[in-house]
Amino acid sequence: MMPDLTVTIGQLVLKNPVMPASGCFGYGEEYAAFYDLSQLGAIVVKGTTVEPRLGNAPVRIAETAAGILNAIGLQNPGVVAAKDRIRQLARYGTPVIVNVAGNSSSDYQRVIEILEDEPTVAAYEINISCPNVKQGGLAFGTDPEVVAELINKLRSATHRTLIVKLSPNVTDIVAVAQAAESAGADALSLINTLVGMAIDAEKRRPVLANLTGGLSGPAVKPVALRMVWQVTEAVQIPVIGMGGISCAEDAVEFLLAGASAVAIGTANFVNPTVCPEVIAGLSEYLKRHQLRSVQELIGLAKAAGKN
Repeated sequence: MMPDLTVTIGQLVLKNPVMPASGCFGYGEEYAAFYDLSQLGAIVVKGTTVEPRLGNAPVRIAETAAGILNAIGLQNPGVVAAKDRIRQLARYGTPVIVNVAGNSSSDYQRVIEILEDEPTVAAYEINISCPNVKQGGLAFGTDPEVVAELINKLRSATHRTLIVKLSPNVTDIVAVAQAAESAGADALSLINTLVGMAIDAEKRRPVLANLTGGLSGPAVKPVALRMVWQVTEAVQIPVIGMGGISCAEDAVEFLLAGASAVAIGTANFVNPTVCPEVIAGLSEYLKRHQLRSVQELIGLAKAAGKN
């Protein structure tokens, strides 16, 4: 008998706990050439804003020893154009999660309002790493009170599953997670990228035109695991873990730390079939350890960690 990989995130029932991370999958068209996207637990599309964005000036990506820095700047066609591309994903019969971004609470709300009549959209992932112009440009996710205010407003705008994507660039991620939960979030996803930079020693100048960027890839995995462990200890809602996942063993570690599902980002650029490979690897892991369901893995390391 094949192990049961089914997990529940808010109102979503996923056939397996594996999905691409927002920003690393576009709208799926390029990856559809490599495998059937219906294999995925969910499809998470790139950050979507009210108006089209060209993004930051180049150079926007820099390789590092154990990951990449990106300063793309939320390049996207805007919610109206994105809606048409999202609709094309209905053919896969897989829940579609739209990452929502903005510079004000009204921006976030407007994106949701425009997408509310699109049946292909199953859930929203709220990117609170965006700069809040009303707070002097500080990211929404740095202040628990601001997070609660934003999520409370968006909760009243939709009955769909609301996932809040947390930034690791905070003093206390647990406080932010609890604020999102108390305001009505159905689930959390973490972590977003860590702020970093690269300098070209020969040119004696920063590599990225934006000076700093978001670090992702294997380098951030230990930080992500620690934060997932801490947050799942403190909230009752499901957590989608991400950060440096590139194989089934990495995914298992996040599940053992308490995550109910995982999202894979940077590894897609290295291996475009990484998501279905991780799904197959999870099933093989469960069979090898004589486990009937992936649910048996969730938080399993916590008991051992307390001994």
